[in-house]
Amino acid sequence: MNRVILETGLTSGVRLQLVEGDLTEEAVDAIVNAANAQLQHGGGVAGAIARRGGPTIQEESDAWVRRHGPVTRDQPAYTSGGRLPCRYVIHAVGPVWGEGEEDAKLAAAARGALQRAEELKLQSLALPAISTGIFGFPRERAAVVILGAIKGHFAGQQGGSLEIVRLTLIDQPTLAAFTSAWQGTFAGQGKAD
Repeated sequence: MNRVILETGLTSGVRLQLVEGDLTEEAVDAIVNAANAQLQHGGGVAGAIARRGGPTIQEESDAWVRRHGPVTRDQPAYTSGGRLPCRYVIHAVGPVWGEGEEDAKLAAAARGALQRAEELKLQSLALPAISTGIFGFPRERAAVVILGAIKGHFAGQQGGSLEIVRLTLIDQPTLAAFTSAWQGTFAGQGKAD
């Protein structure tokens, strides 16, 4: 069962939560998939989402790429949730470590996912630690970038549809990296459950 570790309220009124658990079990409007530009969901988070959500997710992903071409960081694709407990999967393309300008690319992927959720008028969203698995982005650095992108996206924003954003992390090393970055990003704002 997923468990909230830290929570804070952002200036826009959005609740941001750090959650220990399985992204594929999140009963939110959408989860974010850490995808590649061709939306081939073979391994890592993408593979887990495709296995649990069923063949519909890959079929819809293939159709998206046929219609729109490869997915960009600032314009993520979206599909239904298939058999997942969420309505949508937003497919955000994070950088592969070593390709250059990784921080900016990761921030763009996180902001793109948030923007797509707003365009879909969603109220709740759960994200993984984009690019930290098979793409090799260092966890500690990714935590700072992703939290900063989320905080920056909502800074001064009023009237968006999102009410809750969850960072849902399954493994202890990633959870520890995000917990440490949370303390630096929100300096005393987060409270443990």
